[in-house]
Amino acid sequence: MSPNALTASSYDGKFLGFPLKGFGFFTSLLLAASSGFFTFFLVTAVSIFGLLFWNQILHHTVNYANSYLYFGFPAAVAVWSIALIVFGTLWIRAKMHAD
Repeated sequence: MSPNALTASSYDGKFLGFPLKGFGFFTSLLLAASSGFFTFFLVTAVSIFGLLFWNQILHHTVNYANSYLYFGFPAAVAVWSIALIVFGTLWIRAKMHAD
């Protein structure tokens, strides 16, 4: 398909696996929030295990609560920021190219 042959129906495809047509506002907010929560819990769990090995192998006494504050929360904020931009853009593109 040539670039000049773009029509409104060509925007019915997908962007990074997410459908552009029928992509609602609340769906985009839910996807952004769930990706941030998933990142928070995953990064926090990995950092707790990392601190466990750090404390046991190298005989340090780092507080495990630091994994929430210095690893999980910043990662979640970064993913929420990026996800809100990406999903907001998808929602706006879907609204602009709606039939």
